[in-house]
Amino acid sequence: MANKYRKIPQINELIKHFNNLDLPVEYIKITSQKVIDNFRSKIKENPQFDFEEEDIIKEIEFKLKNENIYSFKEVINATGVVLHTNLGRALLSKAAIDKLIQISTNYSNLEYDLEVGTRGTRYDHLIDIIRKLTGAEDAIIVNNNAAAVFLMLNSLSKDCETIVSRGELVEIGDSFRIYEFMENSGANVIEVGSTNRTHLVDYERKIGENTKILMKVHTSNYKISGFHKEVSAPELKTLTKDKEIYVLEDLGSGSLIDLTAFGLSHERTVKDCINEGIDLVSFSCDKLLGGPQGGIICGKSKLIKKIKDNQLLRTFRVGKLTLAALEATLIEYLDLEKALLNIPTLRMISISLDELEKKAQVLFNMIEREIKNIEFEITDSTSLVGGGAFPNEKLNSKSVSISSNFSSKLEEYLRLSKYHIITSVYDDKVHLDLRTLKEEDFPKIVEVLKDFYGNKL
Repeated sequence: MANKYRKIPQINELIKHFNNLDLPVEYIKITSQKVIDNFRSKIKENPQFDFEEEDIIKEIEFKLKNENIYSFKEVINATGVVLHTNLGRALLSKAAIDKLIQISTNYSNLEYDLEVGTRGTRYDHLIDIIRKLTGAEDAIIVNNNAAAVFLMLNSLSKDCETIVSRGELVEIGDSFRIYEFMENSGANVIEVGSTNRTHLVDYERKIGENTKILMKVHTSNYKISGFHKEVSAPELKTLTKDKEIYVLEDLGSGSLIDLTAFGLSHERTVKDCINEGIDLVSFSCDKLLGGPQGGIICGKSKLIKKIKDNQLLRTFRVGKLTLAALEATLIEYLDLEKALLNIPTLRMISISLDELEKKAQVLFNMIEREIKNIEFEITDSTSLVGGGAFPNEKLNSKSVSISSNFSSKLEEYLRLSKYHIITSVYDDKVHLDLRTLKEEDFPKIVEVLKDFYGNKL
């Protein structure tokens, strides 16, 4: 056994062997050590295990050439979930990417007033476009919608009362509970109503001298049906007349446009909320808006000023790359017809069934041409918007579905391939939903399938 350990080459020799690969020396060292450790384990577990030094070198070379040095990897989304939180939510438009490159590779006027030649503020850059698109008096951008909600409450209701319906105290991904979050802002949270029914009088009875906020929280990731009653934000406004009490609405995945034309139910847009007189509205940038991660607060100028004066704002300050990508995304909305084509989120939501059928046929033909021993077909499927938006609604879609006695193995093979193709498995089939696939993904999918079925011959 001792002789076998002597076959294992020294790390320094291996580093010299692979220094032509243009990879960091430390990465070569770490990868080599992992392979060596694996061979040592095999020797220990099985005294009969045999190998040559060349076997170690080949395995290290394979890993260095085929395994990505980066943990953060590109994947292909074949699930049909447009805003897949686990897969990074919204894709950016070409305009946003171009603007990112421009701003990230050059100096910018992030906090510099070009007109007067003195220090400026990063919070001024997108205000005019947000006013134009929402009708709000003023706005501010922070690093996500959770930050937006926290800042609204901390700025306006610290040590004061915020009244919210029990039916809106949601828990979203990663055990994030809105009630605990609201309490951490410093607001004294007062629950009213029941889980399924809350009435206007419930809020009215709880309003006192220390009440500052009546809060509406969009139940993004679930819907209550049946014996259900909730109070709208405009109804809450009727309780604040002649009082220094504000109605705030966390709109969650808030959309700038009405999506009913694409088969989804009506959801109030940000502009609807502003037109209804809501004092402040917050929403995410990387969901239905189709931009980078961020959170927007828009509404009354005097309330936005209080948020800007809050020392905690710096904790949630948005960076230059977010501002660059967000501005380019918002500008797309000035021409709605172009926005539906150019913003990937909107394009995927609005794509017609006929277009999906055509895309499916292209992928089908490519697979049929390249792989002979595969059983597959074009099937009707359903897609989801995702990202907590429209949780109970499905979009009719088309999939290329592969029948297999080893569908779990195929799913794993696709997922762990160099292209990391993420699929859905049900009814003993692996499904590739065309709604979230790009046509440039097709050759990669065919390549991996061809390799998989080649291994089965």
